[in-house]
Amino acid sequence: MALRFLPTRRSRRTAPRALATLPHGCGALDLFVQDPVGLPLPGARTKLTGSDGREAMRGRTDPNGIFTATLPPGSYQLSVAAEGFRPLRTSVRVEQDERTTLPPATMDVTPAPRLPQPGEWRIDPAHTSVRFIARHIGLAEVHGRFNAFEGRVLVGPDPQQSFMEVGIEAASIDTNVPARDNHLRSSDFLDAANYPYLHFASERFVHRGGARWTVQGVLNLHGVSRNVQLDTRYLGVGTGMEGELRTACAASTELHREDFTLNWRKMLEAGIAVVGATIRIELDVQCVQAAAVR
Repeated sequence: MALRFLPTRRSRRTAPRALATLPHGCGALDLFVQDPVGLPLPGARTKLTGSDGREAMRGRTDPNGIFTATLPPGSYQLSVAAEGFRPLRTSVRVEQDERTTLPPATMDVTPAPRLPQPGEWRIDPAHTSVRFIARHIGLAEVHGRFNAFEGRVLVGPDPQQSFMEVGIEAASIDTNVPARDNHLRSSDFLDAANYPYLHFASERFVHRGGARWTVQGVLNLHGVSRNVQLDTRYLGVGTGMEGELRTACAASTELHREDFTLNWRKMLEAGIAVVGATIRIELDVQCVQAAAVR
């Protein structure tokens, strides 16, 4: 069983100093979350739900894998989740003026999804999105996307020897504000007339365990090439509506505009304060086997 909670251990709170650590009429839970080899699991998402179905508290384990909750007495459902691990769920009870120390919760690794067959896979634009998020003069976020792109993934017999390339039309940038989009296409930013494409080509696929991968490669933007890496979550293989095989992943990275000679100061002087210096790129990618595309 993935759920490895043992009977709880309760410590009756009798010392005056101990009583002072809890709000009057409340109790506490202490939980330690660990991986299969017993190492602390920081950042695990933890939630407590009351008997009425309402969420009572949520949080994350600290760098030492510890989560502590102070709650009114009662019965709760405790759930713990972490990327790459099977979720845990159990019932716990909080007693008034008691600190309940739960036994260590051991999370089992989620089996990695089935990898796609070796060969060529084409990015399906109809089921793929290329988005970006930036700050507008350091305040509200600007959300945008590129509407025209194409690409492929060559999956190797050894998946870590795979190759990916994507071409994006710079002029297809879309933030839903025509005046801003024209500025972004201009020579002050993407200069789409002289640099019509953004191009990414991978150099290395690195498996990080479970469904986590890093795709390292080179991005050419605005005539400048820089090394970037995509933090990638592989989503598996499935069958489409017409019986075709599909595979999917979600990936993200951060770009610094100054690395690509996109002059922020010049844009400010021109009164074009459109986006901040750091841009987050998010991709939801779905591919179809090349044989199915033809």
